[in-house]
Amino acid sequence: MQYILIADDNPDITDVLAAYARKENLEPVIAADGEEAFQLFRQYNPAVVLLDVMMPKEDGYEVCRKIRTKSDVPVILITARGEDFEKIMGLDIGADDYIVKPFSPSEVMARVRAVLRRMTKKDNEASSANILRVEDLEINLEEYTLHINGKKVSLTKKEIETMWTLAGNPNKVFTRDNLLDSLWGFDYYGDSRTVDSHIKRLRAKLDNVEHPKWSIKTIWGVGYKFELNE
Repeated sequence: MQYILIADDNPDITDVLAAYARKENLEPVIAADGEEAFQLFRQYNPAVVLLDVMMPKEDGYEVCRKIRTKSDVPVILITARGEDFEKIMGLDIGADDYIVKPFSPSEVMARVRAVLRRMTKKDNEASSANILRVEDLEINLEEYTLHINGKKVSLTKKEIETMWTLAGNPNKVFTRDNLLDSLWGFDYYGDSRTVDSHIKRLRAKLDNVEHPKWSIKTIWGVGYKFELNE
């Protein structure tokens, strides 16, 4: 049996989502605050987590951070506001997707199916091929680590996946839509500004370590590429 953890302090929302989850053959586990959410996460090891951002005791961001220290289980954040900085913050701390209230329960379940498909695909592809080396860069997609000249750079899950996509295709230009589709999936409803902010934060972290042999280049009006320097 697969569990879905639904954390929200509004019982009307959790009741509806629980009913829809059962139709997807997922057994719901309900939490009314952040502390309870993390306790139930450790107890049930759910296949996917729905976290409301604004919860008593601990908010969804903090719970997501805690979960990411233990697991790469898919996490979808639910927020009452749709500001870009909140969405980007959620993705940067390791969330796989976000949903803005008010929402359709059917849309939520579509997002759940999407993240579970991506997780299943990733598990099926897991092998020694998940280590990528380009010049002084090494990315390990099994351990979700990135090293430059042997020095570890602390990145989020999504940032490592971004580097894997770009560095695995040197000098290939990816449009913003390409990156949205490949990293967040065809079911993702974000926009290109998410990609721009994501790349900006990624570059800032990578620039803490010298890497003269390569760089992430902006192709104005198009997107980005991993460029090998001559």
